[in-house]
Amino acid sequence: MAPPPPQVSVAAPLVHDVTRYLDTTGSVSAMNSVDLVARIAGFLYSQNYADGAMVTKGTTLFTIEPPPYFAQLQQAQAQQAAMQAQLVQAQQALDRQATLRKQNVNSQADFDNAQAKRDAAQANLDNAIAATQLAAINYSYTQVKAPFDGQVSAHLVSVGQMVGAGGEKTKLATIVQIQPIYVDFSVSEPVVQRIQVVLRERGLKLAQVQKRGIPVDIGLQTETGYPHAGKLDYVAPTVDATSGTLSARGLMPNTDLGLLPGMFVRVRVPLGVDKNALLVPDTAIGSDQGGAFVLVVDDQNVVQEKKVTTGTLLGGLRVIQTGLAATDKVIVDGLQRAIPGEKVAPEAAPPIAVPSVTSSAE
Repeated sequence: MAPPPPQVSVAAPLVHDVTRYLDTTGSVSAMNSVDLVARIAGFLYSQNYADGAMVTKGTTLFTIEPPPYFAQLQQAQAQQAAMQAQLVQAQQALDRQATLRKQNVNSQADFDNAQAKRDAAQANLDNAIAATQLAAINYSYTQVKAPFDGQVSAHLVSVGQMVGAGGEKTKLATIVQIQPIYVDFSVSEPVVQRIQVVLRERGLKLAQVQKRGIPVDIGLQTETGYPHAGKLDYVAPTVDATSGTLSARGLMPNTDLGLLPGMFVRVRVPLGVDKNALLVPDTAIGSDQGGAFVLVVDDQNVVQEKKVTTGTLLGGLRVIQTGLAATDKVIVDGLQRAIPGEKVAPEAAPPIAVPSVTSSAE
């Protein structure tokens, strides 16, 4: 008497939408970073912030000896007023000479002389106005202000110290804008080519990606998942011939200030969604010299081998790209007892559960 056919457990592939992601690493960089320098010479009068403080644009951070520069501004303003008065006087003299010339009382030489004096007075006034503007600019340099919202480093020069001597641009501190903040990462050329294929399917070009609000999610090395959400901000126009990579950048709100320049992060960028993808347990997939395969049971309970093309692993399930149908009964348990061409006694296994991770990485 022939032994009964071996028992195996079968289940239909899980049909589920799968989001394909680009997973890579990157580094955090400041949106803006500026060295605050002394643009004039003088003694440092005061430091107007606490080291490491968050400040807003326009906040005065340092004061450099204002009195000499205020005096120079007043001197320039007084000189400008004097030149203005001389211009008025020269214009009045020219007007009188013009009247006398019409009456043929004075000579042409007298009129030309008065006009030359008026023009010289105008030139002197223009020069005085320029001097006043320069004095005002130098006076404004006595207040070193924040060029944007950001965090200021510890001071590098103490109050009372001479700065800017001999035309040297003495560095006082550094201000860094960390809200929002950038995340820089690179993509290899083969991945770029795969991305281009996906974009062509969506009717897009690589240069248009940053305008489409593509999400960028990141996570720190100590964090689970990708809790920080942002968007793609920049894609380089060319591939670096030396490294064979394409540079890209994400813009993160960083409202909790948890991201700091220089940090290394994990980066995830969605590339698209595979609708109704087929997934089977990774343990149900075998391989031989012909490639990957799965064993299925047909209507006569006979084992059949199907060559398949596999995708990425998602929480213990493998994406099957080609070679399998949604209606196939895949052997998920008892593979060692299943022989292609032989009968088995199939029993229904519990339905394949949706994986906790529903995205694949490029």
